Amino acid sequence: MTTKLTTPFKEQLLAQRASLLEQLANLRGGKIGRAEASANHFGQAEDSTAQVSTERELEFTLDARESDELSMVDAALHRIEAGTYGQCIDCGVAIPAARLHAAPEAPRCIACQEKAE
Repeated sequence: MTTKLTTPFKEQLLAQRASLLEQLANLRGGKIGRAEASANHFGQAEDSTAQVSTERELEFTLDARESDELSMVDAALHRIEAGTYGQCIDCGVAIPAARLHAAPEAPRCIACQEKAE
């Protein structure tokens, strides 16, 4: 894929990356430390132990999901720089542009993604 074709995807990935970093910062307490943020989130005396546990698990799950998504975006940006963006990392076939528009971080063609899942 040429630089001219990858430029819109790179811009989309960079915007997605910035958004994910902002979301992660908010989940992790923004400008305060993670320990302080956790104490603020989970230190309410009126909250039941089950509610606190559920909220903590949800927050950690969201953090892990967004961290994984950030890794995928970074990998896609590396593929752009390496000149391999738009090629399936498993079979090497070109990933359809429609798939890349929908999910610019997609590393695999649909057939290989289905096998991977």
